[in-house]
Amino acid sequence: MPDRPTTALLVMDMQNGIVERFGDAVLEPAGRAIAAARDAGLPVIYVRVAFRAGHPEVSSRNRAFGALRDAGALAQDDEATAIHPRIAPQRGDVVVVKRRVSAFAGSDLDVVLRAGGIEDLVLCGIATSGVVLSTLRQAADLDYGLTVLRDACADADDEVHRVLLDKVFPRQADVIDVAAWAASLAPASAARAG
Repeated sequence: MPDRPTTALLVMDMQNGIVERFGDAVLEPAGRAIAAARDAGLPVIYVRVAFRAGHPEVSSRNRAFGALRDAGALAQDDEATAIHPRIAPQRGDVVVVKRRVSAFAGSDLDVVLRAGGIEDLVLCGIATSGVVLSTLRQAADLDYGLTVLRDACADADDEVHRVLLDKVFPRQADVIDVAAWAASLAPASAARAG
């Protein structure tokens, strides 16, 4: 049996309705990260936030999602919850639906990762202070090795984004740009080709 990769790329909350609020500048580096992962034979796992019709997963006490529930936003079948077409999943990619901020909350992500023998996660997504922060914290508590792709993350607050990437995340993860991460994969890609 061939060796399975132990690293996976998580592409988080890069959905039509979220990308449009943040601009699409993050899509280009995310696309390069996805291409590098695929070239190296790493799994690409997309995570999207969505709710069933009527939002039964959202408590009236939930401040973050209560307004979404009241507006009927981010329903599971809405075009707004679809992964942006510029970085759309391909055959073989896994798409996980979550019900809270963290990629692990209300999803089967941990089951998918453990079944695949994944030990290390590479994170990118929108927003840095939302899904990236929450997922990083939970993944660290679950003992995953972590890398955050600096230029493939975005946040509405530039200062919060900077503080997280420069001061908070390095305590639990390597924080690098997509080009450096892709370059680190090049030997693995060359070995697979040869």
